[in-house]
Amino acid sequence: MPARRVVTGRSQEPRKRFAEELKSLRTERGLSLRKLGEVAGWDWSLFSKLEKGETLGGPEVIQALDQYYGTGRTLLALWELAVADPTQFKERYRRYMTLEAEAISLWHYAPYLLPGLLQTEAYARTLMGTSSGLEGDELNRQVEARLGRQALLEGDNAPTFRTILSETALRTPLPIRAQWQEQLEHLLAAGDRRNVTIQVVLHSAGLYALSNTDLTFLKATDGRTVAWVETAYSGEFVEETAAVDRLQLRYDLVRDLALSPADSRKFIMRTLEETSCEPSI
Repeated sequence: MPARRVVTGRSQEPRKRFAEELKSLRTERGLSLRKLGEVAGWDWSLFSKLEKGETLGGPEVIQALDQYYGTGRTLLALWELAVADPTQFKERYRRYMTLEAEAISLWHYAPYLLPGLLQTEAYARTLMGTSSGLEGDELNRQVEARLGRQALLEGDNAPTFRTILSETALRTPLPIRAQWQEQLEHLLAAGDRRNVTIQVVLHSAGLYALSNTDLTFLKATDGRTVAWVETAYSGEFVEETAAVDRLQLRYDLVRDLALSPADSRKFIMRTLEETSCEPSI
């Protein structure tokens, strides 16, 4: 096992620093990309993209490299800095918007919040105002942009959209009851569209895969699928085929636990009825 090496960090930009360190570790050991793929157990093309800064990969592959190089958690720490870099997030999100607009199908899972494509104006405004601290003209622009994206679900060439909502997302209301009722009614109307499928996974399902992961699969016209994994502060593409397949398996397991689309609709309707019966404060 090679000796642990101190990271030099030639660049101060997190993503570039991470890519430089990966290339430096490999070349110092005289490894080709193909050879690294063989010994590390991952497709060599992924390592090529990592070293070019085209992707950041996922924690599993970075942990495998830390173990192979004997670098402890050094690479994982650099990866975490690169993922958290806000400038990179903006670039990745712009690319996500492009892929979303071109996708023929979108499969989504929401652990805590309703998906942007199904939010009402009141929901989007409340969410952005509280989570991001936006206000005034900037808040108005962001809300308008989010609502504008929803047009992609309309028309003859609209993509198919499937979302699995956790019960938590449906039990976290807006402060104003009338606005929350409007949001639930909006979900019911969206679920009536031919290209939209909504399912709900209940608390009674217990702990399950993806419990803390907001996830979207975007399938392009050429059949290629990429995954977008998002937190409240960052997001990352997962593009390596094996990694996408692993996420797809976890998504399928969650879908198996969820209510059917018909039963999910009934659950949303009951939630709406319960909200309507609540006493006014």
